[in-house]
Amino acid sequence: MAPASAEELAEALRAAAADGLTAKAVGSGHSFTSAAATGGVLIRPERLTAIRSIDRAAGTVTAEAGVQLRQLNAALAAEGLSLTNMGDIMEQTVAGATSTGTHGTGRDSGSIAAQITALELVTADGSVLTCSADERPEVFAAARIGLGALGVISAVTFAVEPVFLLTAREEPMAFDRVMSEFDALAAENEHFEFYWFPHTDSCNTKRNNRSQGPAAPLPAVRGWIDDELLSNGVFQAACAVGRAAPAAIPGIARISSRALSARTYTDIPYKVFTSPRRVRFVEMEYAVPREAAVDAIRQLKAMVERSSLRISFPVEVRVAPADDIALSTASGRDSAYIAVHMFRGSRYQEYFTAVEKIMTERGGRPHWGKMHTRDADYFRTVYPRFTEFTDLRDRLDPERLFANDYLRRVLGS
Repeated sequence: MAPASAEELAEALRAAAADGLTAKAVGSGHSFTSAAATGGVLIRPERLTAIRSIDRAAGTVTAEAGVQLRQLNAALAAEGLSLTNMGDIMEQTVAGATSTGTHGTGRDSGSIAAQITALELVTADGSVLTCSADERPEVFAAARIGLGALGVISAVTFAVEPVFLLTAREEPMAFDRVMSEFDALAAENEHFEFYWFPHTDSCNTKRNNRSQGPAAPLPAVRGWIDDELLSNGVFQAACAVGRAAPAAIPGIARISSRALSARTYTDIPYKVFTSPRRVRFVEMEYAVPREAAVDAIRQLKAMVERSSLRISFPVEVRVAPADDIALSTASGRDSAYIAVHMFRGSRYQEYFTAVEKIMTERGGRPHWGKMHTRDADYFRTVYPRFTEFTDLRDRLDPERLFANDYLRRVLGS
């Protein structure tokens, strides 16, 4: 069903409970996990798509759950405003992106959920709760990344600021140099990330920093060649060749690592942070303590090199500051994110299993919307506030209206 208001949503949840059914809200289907799966009532977001208000004085925007990040970014830009940080994909709904901990990279600015100042949550008994740091702070501390376990988000309020310019500097860099300078690169740049191409010693780095301008966007032809032709079209063809002939992958990787040359451009934030991603893949991502990042990445590289694995996708590394959200992957600690991918249709289990072992040995926390095998027993050991979250779940959803197999695994029954 597709409610058009918080009140219609509340009535739907009361009806599901009365009928003995479970209920789950789904977003854009961007996640790799079954967090939104249900055998009961599936709540779709296509009628909860209003941007309710933009408050320049308060520096906030309130968007309903089904607003896509693409729509939010465009609306804010039209008003001369912007989020402070964001990930590289814009297809997710605001509720789905925040509930699973979607993030970009940032020295000082964290995930999209960390930019929430208030949210509206419809709970299992049909109550419509508003929460913030001042109103129901115990719910706010958990529900910003709630996995759909505490209720259904109907609206989210984000902090925004006047639109600014970012200068992106992208350039190839040797793996050993990136490792030796990783701490400095993360500390000296507002937004730093890099990609390492398995079977090579090559990385592609990206540094985004605020700029006084003037704006100097990528020329249309250069952007199409880099972002559409090379990063999507040619890359997809290369991945398809690699899937059919794995022995060719190391050679393809060496070519891929040299295909994208250095470039610098300046534009408004969402045009710098985000980029098209059309090649289909499966993904696992872990957040490790920042101080463990270099060791984990070196171990990952060594594991690939001594194995018979053939990996066509680059490994993506980003950073985030500690935040105060109970089940955020950056909760209470500065973090580095290490993401591994495999082309859709490839055998990924051996690779992901080996990577997961490296990450969990360092107290890694998997992205809630990406593939992993961890369960509640593991999460109790890596999230100091895990019991705080599950106790709140017991209070807000004692009958488990929002339960499904994924939540039973990661939170317990």
